Amino acid sequence: MARVAVIVPVLDEMAQLPALAAEVARLRARAEIVVVDGGSSDGTRAALAGLGVTVVDAPRGRARQMNAGARATAAPILLFLHADTRLPAGALDAISAAIDGGAAGGCFRVRIDSRDPRLALAARIINMRSRLMASATGDQAIFVRRDLFDRLGGYRELALCEDLDLVRRLRRLGRFVLADGEVATSARRWHGHGVMRTIALMWTLRLGYHLGVSPDLLARWYRDAR
Repeated sequence: MARVAVIVPVLDEMAQLPALAAEVARLRARAEIVVVDGGSSDGTRAALAGLGVTVVDAPRGRARQMNAGARATAAPILLFLHADTRLPAGALDAISAAIDGGAAGGCFRVRIDSRDPRLALAARIINMRSRLMASATGDQAIFVRRDLFDRLGGYRELALCEDLDLVRRLRRLGRFVLADGEVATSARRWHGHGVMRTIALMWTLRLGYHLGVSPDLLARWYRDAR
């Protein structure tokens, strides 16, 4: 099985560190793990020293942080994992199987960690979209062959939608697949800002991106709506 580098961008994630530490402990024997701090001010950076993994610093911004993490690793497969997303059992095997099967990259189905039926429906729509349109957002644990990631120049340093942009460019180089398994991602964003409001905002931003709206403008919409 090809080795996988797991890259986790963080910023002020103290509340997520216990769950992240458990995830790291589960993966550490089989994966190269790098956590990239974007300038946390809540004690996250100091607490990361206790995880027993490589920690690097980078300028704030998910794309910049993920690119810095990729540069700090050597494995032939890159997996970009959000701090509040948990991988399914067998995720590394599923990723290797997808890449060995000829995929350029891929993602997982997603489950939003909530009993709210609206979020269960939102997750089903996201998964259907990924299956039919070969699309993904960062919550779905995007993975990619390193050689292709390097060929693309990594993530473009966009204000928003860097994940959609990477997948769109990657599809030109090969198949983007939905791997076996389901990640669980935190519902904090939806519950914190209102479920229906956040669903509407996410879909508006995604539609705006596909219609060619500037990521800088989309980022302003996102900030103003929160």
